[in-house]
Amino acid sequence: MADFLFEIGLEEIPARMIAAALADLSQRVEALLVGERLLPERHAAVLSYSTPRRLAVQVFGVLAKQQDMEEQLTGPSWKIAFKDDIPTPAALAFAKKAGIEASGLSKVTNARGEYVSATVKRPGRTAIEVLTALLPHEISGIYWPKSMYWRAGKPERFVRPLRWLLAMLDGETVPVEFAGLTASDKSYGHRILHGDASVTIANAGDYVAALEDAKVMVSVEARIHRIRKALDVATRTVAGARWREDKTLFDTVANLTEWPSVLLGKFESEYLTLPEEVLVTVMRDHQKYFAVESADGKLAPCFLAVLNTDGDPQGLIRHGNERVLRARFNDARFFWNYDQKIKLDDRVEMLKAVTFQKDLGSYHAKTEANVRLAEKLADTIARAGVSHDKAELLKAVRLAKTDLTAELVKEFTELQGIVGGLYARAQGHGETVAQAIYTQYMPAFMEDSIPTSVEGQLLGLADRMNAIVDMFAIGLHPTGSKDPFALRRAANGVIKILAESALPIQLPQLRDIAVETSRQDSAAEASGPVLQFLEERLEFYLRDVKGFAYDVTKAVLATELTTVPDAINRVKALTTVRGSEDFVAISGAFKRIKNILRQAYEKGEAITTTVDASLLQDPAESLLADQTAALAPRVEALRNNQSYKEALEQIATLRPAVDGFFDKVMVMAPESDLRRNRLALIASVLHGFSRIADFSEVVES
Repeated sequence: MADFLFEIGLEEIPARMIAAALADLSQRVEALLVGERLLPERHAAVLSYSTPRRLAVQVFGVLAKQQDMEEQLTGPSWKIAFKDDIPTPAALAFAKKAGIEASGLSKVTNARGEYVSATVKRPGRTAIEVLTALLPHEISGIYWPKSMYWRAGKPERFVRPLRWLLAMLDGETVPVEFAGLTASDKSYGHRILHGDASVTIANAGDYVAALEDAKVMVSVEARIHRIRKALDVATRTVAGARWREDKTLFDTVANLTEWPSVLLGKFESEYLTLPEEVLVTVMRDHQKYFAVESADGKLAPCFLAVLNTDGDPQGLIRHGNERVLRARFNDARFFWNYDQKIKLDDRVEMLKAVTFQKDLGSYHAKTEANVRLAEKLADTIARAGVSHDKAELLKAVRLAKTDLTAELVKEFTELQGIVGGLYARAQGHGETVAQAIYTQYMPAFMEDSIPTSVEGQLLGLADRMNAIVDMFAIGLHPTGSKDPFALRRAANGVIKILAESALPIQLPQLRDIAVETSRQDSAAEASGPVLQFLEERLEFYLRDVKGFAYDVTKAVLATELTTVPDAINRVKALTTVRGSEDFVAISGAFKRIKNILRQAYEKGEAITTTVDASLLQDPAESLLADQTAALAPRVEALRNNQSYKEALEQIATLRPAVDGFFDKVMVMAPESDLRRNRLALIASVLHGFSRIADFSEVVES
């Protein structure tokens, strides 16, 4: 066995695209080797590396050559292939296709009769032959959000121009060709610290060490570890200080560097009079700096910059970074002071000049719709006994989008919502209003927190649902992988807020209120698709975010929905009991019942759930009817109390009666009265015990 190394060298890749592309390349190379019988098993030792200038994959234990294969081919029928034991043209053509003489053909008998057969031996190709032939296709298949042509008149597209290819099987070069380049044993080191000279890789296993000698750390994890240590060292020079953890920023700076180091910079304390959110956003999002805080958790007048070089012995880089940051802070301070000249209340009218969407009008019109929706939601939860400050909520909704007219948001768009909350607090609107505005875009992603206040949660729901309904109403719903208005993200936020809050709002109820308060005449027509869309996002939340099995999720969502937390509780309960022997048997029986009823309906049978006790002939059907009548009220009471696990356990006790019924009773009896009564009996079982989940959806594990 050998080690295979493949590296694509190119101009600097945008940091945000590297991780996905590297995973794609790694999966493609592994799948190719497995599919071509060059890797004994999937998920063998496969390592991947990346820097801004390269993507690389290293695979251990690759076979040098495919095993020879023996394949049995079946051709035309024997009668057609041979006449009086003389091969016909059909036999000769088949023999030629198989690569043997006609005399080597044999006769096989199968279910269809006698046929011509040939045993073909296919010699295995070497790994180098396979990789040379097939790897170019995998390179071209790597997905990039944006790609470019860089060779005039040539068809290849890639994220950035390719500069070199390296492909080796142990110490032997694999001559892969792509985009006018032929792979060699040459790579390249750090652009500044090593220069333009190539780096020869003598053996695939030497890759990491050879490039480290050329001032390139190819492992993302190793670079992050190095950055962490350097951050610690730099921060120790400031008494009592610590740097702020930021995973997203780590991923970014690791993908911006090949040989990272860290410097500590400082700025004047006078800037700390600005809100911390503004300062951190400038440092993190605009300059890629880590913030530093003092022992009491407050922001310190320092920052940490990650460099793609050996250090800054003369302090020139530090001086330049400090100068740039100072200029950005001055901009932020100017905009903060300038914006205070216009109150948020006065900015509401200014929203008429800010377009939400060309067919949906301005943010002023959207705000009015948001207010109507929020007011209805507030009344709904008030009737359910959830306390909140309706007046403060409606004030927050009216002011929520006003920061779109603020100069600070125009300059630092990442602060949308946050700036509105800060301005509301600074202008004396009260903490309830300020907090609701501040958190209106939470959760921004599935790992994010939801707004902590009921007012913030209602504002978030109103804003998202208004956008979803209006976009659907004018035909701008997501299609395939395209979602230009981020409606999936908005719906994910709706589901997460409902799942993790105490708001007693059902999805159909939420949809109805949003449709009722929509500005669009066609909103009612979008009612069905909007609910389906929300239910799809609920399924995504349960399956992909919470990790529940797909069949359990489908079983619960196939029933009538109440609230999102209620659906979660049902999924949890079903997950707990699904492994029991009785429940598995009951699930199978419910599937059988559903199939029988469907087939009977297709044959024109009239099906009800009313059972005539006088027509119960067999003791097994009488037992099932009696136990169903006795058990159904208990299960319904447990369901109403949301004691789902206990209810499901009760349903499982029906197993002996169901098994006995199907063992001894023929449902589709020839007598019409008996048949209808037995169909009614199993329909009553299905109807009486399927309100928690549709058990027929559960797959036996």
